[in-house]
Amino acid sequence: MPQDHSPNEADHFGEIYRRVSRRVFATLVRLIRDFDLAEEMLHEAFTIALQRWPIDGVPANPYSWLVSTARHKAIDAIRRRSRFTEAQPELLARLQAVTEENQALAQSDIEDDRLRLIFTCCHPAIDPKVQVPLTLREVCGLTTEEIAAAFLVSPPTMAQRIVRGKAKIRDAGIPYVIPSLTDLPERLDSVLAVIYLVFNEGYSSSAGDTVARRDLSAEAIRLARLLLELLPDAEAMGLLALMLLHESRCSARTTPDGDIVLLEDQDRSRWDRELIDEGKQLVEQAMATRRIGSYTIQAAISAVHSDAATATETDWSQIVALYDILVRAEPSPVVELNRAVAVAMRDGPESGLQLIDAILQRGELADYYLAHSARGELLRRLKRHDDARAAFEQSIALTRQEPERRFLSCKIKELEST
Repeated sequence: MPQDHSPNEADHFGEIYRRVSRRVFATLVRLIRDFDLAEEMLHEAFTIALQRWPIDGVPANPYSWLVSTARHKAIDAIRRRSRFTEAQPELLARLQAVTEENQALAQSDIEDDRLRLIFTCCHPAIDPKVQVPLTLREVCGLTTEEIAAAFLVSPPTMAQRIVRGKAKIRDAGIPYVIPSLTDLPERLDSVLAVIYLVFNEGYSSSAGDTVARRDLSAEAIRLARLLLELLPDAEAMGLLALMLLHESRCSARTTPDGDIVLLEDQDRSRWDRELIDEGKQLVEQAMATRRIGSYTIQAAISAVHSDAATATETDWSQIVALYDILVRAEPSPVVELNRAVAVAMRDGPESGLQLIDAILQRGELADYYLAHSARGELLRRLKRHDDARAAFEQSIALTRQEPERRFLSCKIKELEST
């Protein structure tokens, strides 16, 4: 019989789900070796929790409780399937493997299951175009639509890639393990890309009612720290530094009502100096190795922003110089867009607008709302109000995040008032 839950209970249950569901899933994938069955058992465990926790109370360790419950349910499901399929050897072997794991797991074993699953999804046997989307879907729980938006492709195309990736893991028997130190470097680039995309989705959600999803950004930072322990690589340092420096501004990025506050308007006294200091130290360590990659360069750019006590004191010349290096190290239209904004701050809005128009004319960022919002802001500063309004309206049509829509709508109202 369904249970009635108070708003506080529902909020608490929802918070637990957001915090641990994908970690539970990663552990189940390792134990069960079946993405679809793991997903099914994850939801069954949460359904049982929804029924029992209001009566029995929330366990001291919800994570372990959910893993144990889902694992028992998986064993029952595999046994039923074994009987219906005349005890196929593959199913029996999987049942035996799960049964052997059916004891209390040490916390350290559970903690790195998501990292194991990331390395599985980034195995060299899997198409590089599939590795990152597959990880974002299976490890982080992002929807296919969210991932498609991040990669600027259609949801059906992205869904096909994810299905291909899961099939490859199953058919090739790819193990759910962290590779040896000798194999780690060749898998590192994909893993770093995944962690960074997870952070980006947490730092600036691609859709929804809030600017940020702190659970995702915190998880990305946790995984980056764990990865850095496994492999003290310069780019791993650079990525962790970049995320820490961005995260340091989180409390200043929105108003109490959840509206966006631009970097230039933020109260910098609210920036987290501990995160900034740690991030800058990591940048220096990464630079000292002389193996400087794109994450380290981006972290250096963020460090320049962190050094400015006020927006007007920002060293835009240094930032443009760093973007010049980044464009050569990792050419992409998004990096070019960011450089164009920096050029506008250094040389004036007309210079930046010419660069953004050239990027849009190539068609590469035609569906990227930030390109149009940046263009609209430069047009506004040039007092080309009609053109600015059109650019802001185009950006609104492309964004799926409600705070961005409100922010852009306010920009349009300001134009109308002038």
